[in-house]
Amino acid sequence: MTGSGDGIDATTLFGPQGGLTYDDFILLPDHISFGVNDVDVSTRFTRSLRLNLPFVSSPMDTVTESDMAIGMALLGGIGIIHYNNTIEEQVRQVERAKRFENGFITDPIVLGPMHTIRDADKIKSEYGFSSIPVTEDGTRAGKLIGIVTGRDTDFEENRDLHLKDVMTPNPVTARKGVSLQEANEVLRKTKKGKLPIVDAKGRIVAMVCRRDLITNEEYPLASKDAAKRLLVGAALSTHDEDKERLAELAKVGLDVVVIDSSQGDSVYQAAMIRHIKSKHPEIQVIGGNVVVERQCRRLIAAGADALRVGMGPGSICITQETVAVGRPQASAVYYCAKAGREAGVPVIADGGIASAGHVMKALALGANTVMMGSLLAGTQESPGEYVYESGRRLKRYRGMASAEAMRAGGAKRYFSERDKIKVVQGVEGYVADRGSLKTFLPYLAQCLRHGMQEVGCRTLDELHKALQSSQLRFERRTPSAQREGGVHSLFDYKRPEVAAGN
Repeated sequence: MTGSGDGIDATTLFGPQGGLTYDDFILLPDHISFGVNDVDVSTRFTRSLRLNLPFVSSPMDTVTESDMAIGMALLGGIGIIHYNNTIEEQVRQVERAKRFENGFITDPIVLGPMHTIRDADKIKSEYGFSSIPVTEDGTRAGKLIGIVTGRDTDFEENRDLHLKDVMTPNPVTARKGVSLQEANEVLRKTKKGKLPIVDAKGRIVAMVCRRDLITNEEYPLASKDAAKRLLVGAALSTHDEDKERLAELAKVGLDVVVIDSSQGDSVYQAAMIRHIKSKHPEIQVIGGNVVVERQCRRLIAAGADALRVGMGPGSICITQETVAVGRPQASAVYYCAKAGREAGVPVIADGGIASAGHVMKALALGANTVMMGSLLAGTQESPGEYVYESGRRLKRYRGMASAEAMRAGGAKRYFSERDKIKVVQGVEGYVADRGSLKTFLPYLAQCLRHGMQEVGCRTLDELHKALQSSQLRFERRTPSAQREGGVHSLFDYKRPEVAAGN
């Protein structure tokens, strides 16, 4: 039994007093009986997909393109590539992430003997790799006759030379059916960088790369599909023309699609969900955004595999003050997670994550993952170049309803691309440099593990059960308590660089 001084449960916390944000409450500690590294933060992302880290990058054009998607998946999360671009560009971004060399490459790009070095250059520019199998007819149906690598072409001035004149003929291969471990052993013994996998007729069916030996060791938590390719998501709108966008994305192996609407409880989104589940059942569908239980139930009934929760809490979003509709994010997550849990549908807390502590709070309220924008926009992997302002290294960050983003296509998210008068619901600004995702995301994960240890929960399932059973205890924070919980009473101070802004 908890005493009167042991805080309140979530039902009492989210009583009739009004909506709450993450800063309005704090979790109370419980008994520690395990080490911090015993904490498992793996989680359900959708009905059918799991992640080793509960982190998702937002589909914003200053946050997620292929570099971010690759980095998020390698580290155990997932990236959602924005759609403020052409169909061809979004497909290229998704394909680049899906083709990232990590284990077996099951759909290698091939060229023919009469292709030129210039053709190989184009592939390197688009996909980031330079080792390309050469087949008799330039398709995977033809017999493998050679391989061309950067060693063959890097110092060749004439980029119009045919590949037959520069390729390495009769490369070392392995037969179809070889295990990844066996293929890696062949690479070790032969000291080759690439190993084509061929069938009985000599046709290439896959590739294994030496670099993946290192990659697999460096990124044991990587999010992968059944074919060992990285998991990748993409966003689209509810408009009929985006059905064509989806069809093209499906061709390159998209795993999950986010229907990107600021207010997702609409007949348009329900229709799009049903279309996707009918035409592309292999793709998981995330519906949203929603903030109340009745919205969740309608999208779940339409077939959503996960729900995206949040309306107006983002640092660059002004929806709540512009249209006076939305909900404080902590309240939205708590009630939507409750509805999702009843139906077995995971929930993504989207927006308002301004610190590592907010990640812990969102998950403690029932969310399965958190979607981040501003926290990731300053990393090396986000789109755009760094700028300097007053000696600080910054990156541009803008809301998808900012004036600039809407001109580029972001108005689709707000059903307003054809409006004569645009209602701007976002701003443009800058965020501080956070270094590489490779150090920042593990830092956030370790903060989360410490938080879960403090409340006595080894897994996210245990955390959610503690929430439901009222074992997890909370306390409201007054404005002075919030000030006390941060840095105060110092003449000056400096935060650790990896935690800047947290």
